Amino acid sequence: MKDFFEQKRPHNGLSYDEYKEAWREGKDRSAVDLDRDERKMLHYLRYNWERSLAVENEFDVSDDLRSAVDGTDEPQLWMVITEPWCGDSAFCLPVIRAAAERSDEVTLRILHRDDNLDIMDQYLTGGSRSIPKLVAFSQEGSERFQWGPRPDEGQRLFDHLKEQGRDKMEIVEELISWYEDGGYEHVDDELVETIQSHRAEA
Repeated sequence: MKDFFEQKRPHNGLSYDEYKEAWREGKDRSAVDLDRDERKMLHYLRYNWERSLAVENEFDVSDDLRSAVDGTDEPQLWMVITEPWCGDSAFCLPVIRAAAERSDEVTLRILHRDDNLDIMDQYLTGGSRSIPKLVAFSQEGSERFQWGPRPDEGQRLFDHLKEQGRDKMEIVEELISWYEDGGYEHVDDELVETIQSHRAEA
């Protein structure tokens, strides 16, 4: 069992509603007296809020994902490490939340990455603190599966644009457009595969 799990830090994480409420408070701050970096952060919080709401309104859990999550036969804690300024998270987290809500056996808890870097550093992606990162645990603290930080197709797009030498903002804009065209649906597909693969190995 991981030390942080034994300390119940994931258990004491935020529910989705609590996470959104903290996000709402952050995005609704006045921009008056904020410095340049703070205004930039406020911009991300507000845009990502709208993106997140769009996914919440448009996404329906697929039959395959319903079946995969409905088949969960043990209590699980799904820990997501993320931040509201993260564009990937704005599109992916609502899908994870919708999946988690399918089963009474699944409890979703969210940890802010920047307040939990010691946990984040145990789940790096290519040496990077990339988010969102989902880790599912059994009641006893055994890891069941991991997912994140973005769908494989989105990652391939990111890598391709980077290889072309595109600047960071161009890459972000292309990736956001991909998500807005339905790229977040790939989270559904990959969660099905991830959950089913774990179940087959168990």
